[in-house]
Amino acid sequence: MAKDTQDSTSLPLQENFVHDNKTSRAIELLILSLLSSMLIYRVVFLKDQNHYLPWLLAFLCESWFTFIWVLGMCIKWNQCSIKTYPDRLLKRANEYEFPMIDIFVTTADPILEPCIITMNTVLSLLAVDYPTDKLALYLSDDGCSPVTYYSLVETAKFAKLWIPFCKTYNIQVRAPFRYFSSNSTLLEDDSLEFRHEWKKMKNEYGDLYKKIELAAERPFTCERDPDFAVFCDVQRSDHPAIIKVVSENTNLPHVIYISREKNPKHHHHYKAGAMNILTRVSGVMTNAPLMLNVDCDMYANNPQTFLHALCMVFDDKNDQECGFFQFPQAFYDGLKDDPFGNQLANFYYLINGLSAIQGSFYGGSNCFHRRKVIYGLSPNDEIKTENVRIEDLHEVFGKSFELRESAAHILSGAKLENRKSPSSLIEAAIHVAGCSYEYGTDWGKKVGWLYGSLAEDILTGLGIHGRGWRSVVCLPHPFAFLGCAPSTFPSSLAQQKRWANGLLEILVSDKNPILLTIKGNLWFRQALAYYWICLWGARSIPELCYAFLPAYCIITGSHFLPKVNDGAFIIAMGIVIIYNVYVLWECKRLGVSLRMWWNLQTMARVTTLTAWLFGFLSVVLKLMGLSNAAFEVTKKEHKSNDGDDKDVCMFTYDKSPIIMPGVVVLLVNMTALVNGVLRLLKVGHNEIWMGMLGLGLGEMLCSVWVLLCFWEFLKGLFRSGIYGIPSSTIWKSGVLALLFVHLCRRSQSF
Repeated sequence: MAKDTQDSTSLPLQENFVHDNKTSRAIELLILSLLSSMLIYRVVFLKDQNHYLPWLLAFLCESWFTFIWVLGMCIKWNQCSIKTYPDRLLKRANEYEFPMIDIFVTTADPILEPCIITMNTVLSLLAVDYPTDKLALYLSDDGCSPVTYYSLVETAKFAKLWIPFCKTYNIQVRAPFRYFSSNSTLLEDDSLEFRHEWKKMKNEYGDLYKKIELAAERPFTCERDPDFAVFCDVQRSDHPAIIKVVSENTNLPHVIYISREKNPKHHHHYKAGAMNILTRVSGVMTNAPLMLNVDCDMYANNPQTFLHALCMVFDDKNDQECGFFQFPQAFYDGLKDDPFGNQLANFYYLINGLSAIQGSFYGGSNCFHRRKVIYGLSPNDEIKTENVRIEDLHEVFGKSFELRESAAHILSGAKLENRKSPSSLIEAAIHVAGCSYEYGTDWGKKVGWLYGSLAEDILTGLGIHGRGWRSVVCLPHPFAFLGCAPSTFPSSLAQQKRWANGLLEILVSDKNPILLTIKGNLWFRQALAYYWICLWGARSIPELCYAFLPAYCIITGSHFLPKVNDGAFIIAMGIVIIYNVYVLWECKRLGVSLRMWWNLQTMARVTTLTAWLFGFLSVVLKLMGLSNAAFEVTKKEHKSNDGDDKDVCMFTYDKSPIIMPGVVVLLVNMTALVNGVLRLLKVGHNEIWMGMLGLGLGEMLCSVWVLLCFWEFLKGLFRSGIYGIPSSTIWKSGVLALLFVHLCRRSQSF
């Protein structure tokens, strides 16, 4: 027994495990050598080509692919992961030593993000294994919806029953809609007391569900209750700040509703603006040293998530080096074999690679931030209490005395004693929630979530890494958080477009990774990692060119690949075969099915040529002053999919032009293949093989590959309803495809 006690105080709260990566390195170096050999071959034999254009274009595209491959290799070269031990933490530290944590939940639209999903997230966070008196939950409602506020009030009432039930019986899944799903039933060995409480909780949750659903379906009458009077006649984009304390000084954590002030004359900076309002309001009301931000659909799946985070917080080394602690996003409703490529299963090795550099990217959700880091502190800053003058913080944090006072305590590391109740600070909180409060301050520039990109998470994380902080990613079992994956193909593309747009905006800002490496404290390899992700949108141009190249060559009778009887053809085939086998091997190590591997491969091509292309064009138009990008909320679905319904996994289409480039690529390559086959029919039977060599076997195979990647688009051409590509999109794409073929034929005469 003495030995166990000694172990509990001497064993580390977290351990860093280095993974053996020798095999992956060898394969990646082999692929790099093949890519380099192909580039050398193109340079050496350029003078021997009759058609310079496809050869030169292929050289430029393959140079880009090689560059991206090098960036990926730099990320994945070293692999490590962190394991935390919350059981050791509980033996070593008392609950009164735990820091306070402010929880931020953001929602923007009660229709696209149904309130019942948001409230389940709220309930799961309120019921985590953590002292309730050290938690405060803030719900940011950018939709300024009385239904959202009503749902939060009713949820707080249900939470008074739900939290004791979860903690008394050690319930592991603390989001009711998941716990009371059709797969959850009572067991024979459950006690009578538990059976009674279980049925009671299920009925209570059923009542809550009905209340929220009815409130969402009917026009909400604000006049009936004085508490809702502030919502009367308000417009979503033009209203004063609304802050209401739903619960305080009870057995629940503090629960506070926020709808920040909106005015058409002031830019509200989308989610980054909402996060900065949450930071300021919480700084005035509770001022916890740790902040957790969670999307409205990301419920706490592991009740010990906060303890896992504390294992990293209590580590002395992390206190000096780690600015935030990221938990990866995972999904409870992922479709079977991931037909839309949403689950990002192939990012696992990249995450482990980032862990061996300066740390994981900030993913926008499921992340614990140190408030002092968000307030602009750097690792080497030593600020003493007596050196922090509240008056000096005016230009940084704004005019609010309460906010500057709380910021001074955070920056100096002092504990703020005798905090007032949140309800007594509403007036001060409303002040900092105003849309003009930030003018003349450092909010959005050096303090808080940074402005200038739709990918405010990556930009903010980049700014933190640029000041020299590290980050840590934690992968507990079970997953810390689970959320909703986009359930349709159009919503998936809309999300990917927003990401590509926002990421590319970072490269044209003053937070360019190379600049932060030169002028700041960003590690060089970490800068390369940021380039890898920020260049998503830019990848669309070389991939688009490469998708058209085989069709161009077949139509014009030219070549961009070595001929079959040329020894260099082995290099090209080696790249394709080894790369695909390597990716399949990596996926198999993660337990990914063969079908899911194929879906990831094809959707990578589809997403690049559709969503990422439009994201790239949006940034170009913005730089030219012709357009401004808008933040598009991804639609959330309450009902999860079990993966058995084939209709759920089918591709659906709308009239958005975002799929048009993919349809054009498909039609052009189909035309080229038909053209090539018709030419072969004119060749004698004994000369068919020589005919194929003359047309270019490599180009024909590439066109077939493109056709396979866009197979779902091909099926969409012949389907009707939501499962078919709209006729307007087909004929517009057809015109563009015919124009491309015409230009190809015209180029033969030059």
